[in-house]
Amino acid sequence: MDKLVELLSVEDYKKAIENKSIIVFSTSWCPDCHFMKTYIGEIVDEYPKYKFYYIDRDKLLDLCIELEILGIPSFVAYDHGQETGKFVSKLRKTKAEVESFIDGLGE
Repeated sequence: MDKLVELLSVEDYKKAIENKSIIVFSTSWCPDCHFMKTYIGEIVDEYPKYKFYYIDRDKLLDLCIELEILGIPSFVAYDHGQETGKFVSKLRKTKAEVESFIDGLGE
């Protein structure tokens, strides 16, 4: 996930969500997360108004529990510290589904 900036601490997360951002929650062992790698770079390129970040769910598990992000891969959008949308489930997500989620965020 070369085009995503990895967040390694809660402090990094708090700074990141002050921007127009999308946080991608994933892990290294998840087959559905590996599938996401086939298209996530294209998504980043298609939506330049967002900064995309990556959180390894296993490394920041307490934060994920607090945010109710237990299914992976999952996506949460923020703008100025406010959550603007959440796409969370245990199911594999296709490129079209992720694009639909982002398109539905509005301005």
